[in-house]
Amino acid sequence: MNICVASFCKLQQLEKAESVIIDAIRLGTLPDVVTYNTLVSAYCHFVDLDSGYLILNRMKEAKIHPNVITYNSLLSGASKHSLHSKCIELFNEMGTMGIQPDVWSYNILIQCYFRLGKPEEANMIFHSFKSQNLSPCSTTFNTMFNGFFKTGYTHHALSLFRSSQRNGIFTPELLTYNILINGLCKSGWIRAARMILKELKESGFKPNAITYTTIMKHCFKSRKFQEGIEVFNEMKNNGYTYDAFSYSTLSSAFAKKGRLEEAYRIFKLMTEKGIEKDLVSYNILVNMYCIEGKIDKANDLLSEIQEFGLQCDQYTHTTFLDGLCRSGEIDRALEYLKYMDTLGFDSNLVAYNCMVDRLCKVGCSNDALRIFERMEVKDCITYTSMVHNLCKERKFLTASKLFEVFIPLSGWAC
Repeated sequence: MNICVASFCKLQQLEKAESVIIDAIRLGTLPDVVTYNTLVSAYCHFVDLDSGYLILNRMKEAKIHPNVITYNSLLSGASKHSLHSKCIELFNEMGTMGIQPDVWSYNILIQCYFRLGKPEEANMIFHSFKSQNLSPCSTTFNTMFNGFFKTGYTHHALSLFRSSQRNGIFTPELLTYNILINGLCKSGWIRAARMILKELKESGFKPNAITYTTIMKHCFKSRKFQEGIEVFNEMKNNGYTYDAFSYSTLSSAFAKKGRLEEAYRIFKLMTEKGIEKDLVSYNILVNMYCIEGKIDKANDLLSEIQEFGLQCDQYTHTTFLDGLCRSGEIDRALEYLKYMDTLGFDSNLVAYNCMVDRLCKVGCSNDALRIFERMEVKDCITYTSMVHNLCKERKFLTASKLFEVFIPLSGWAC
């Protein structure tokens, strides 16, 4: 019975799993804790936490005592559905039920505290492992590192890593190094990330494409262009195969530096290597063609994206719209903006802001005002652009009226 129930649960056929249990009961075979645990896990994962908790109530009615696996499934379900406060309640409920939490219970609890923005509480739970006669596993450490980075506790993450190395309580794996490198890079600690990369190589592990691309991307983001190129070359010299993301990262960096020929060369190399372009790659190319005023080529790319089974996103369309404006094709841009309104995006605010700004800059402030008035959502960029450009055209009265509307909204971060 348990094998059949587990099989149907994996296939998300929960009604059939329930039917198997009913048939088994009719034949005299009663479900046990394993049966119910399988159901709890499936309902929490595929339906919701409340459905999983109902199975727990059925267990109690059947006089079957839940165990740590039951509650770990509920904890996972609460975490999966972002019910972090409920997760803490369930953890406390385990204690009242006389169930001893295991490492996985604590791992989920730690993750919940981090997601609630409570790194100190997560750290307290981590340091309580010893008193509970538990040893943190690699997942525990990785959760701690990741959580510290995401909550801005970069120093704590690095300090924990160093202390775990000194005490010999944890042997980092490649995933750990990648988490550390990514977290340090996002925090702007590029030098520390390069140091971790060096330690990674010395530890006997080989950095993978993710490791190198992460550092390369953040070098470019922090304007350390030459360092980014060095990382790319190191990756190349070590025989790693670049993926679309690696090529896109490098070509984007060249494009931002105005070195479009080199950016195109990277994409050509990518094609020669037989690597299929993803949407990020196409978006970079569309932007490059628009910068050069090659609108027809950019338009051809939009068609190519569809032909390859990809879907243009809001960034693609907004980039093309901006390209039309830059090239002075205002009428075509206005038509394209109408087309964008039919695509069902949550908001075309960036596209509208772009259109308003471009119309003002080419002296079409009346057209810009008409678009401004029909915008359902406006932000400080919208108002600032209109007021600034109206003042440049010496239309001070209109600008002052807009500014008066904007003043009550000045609490927005501009």
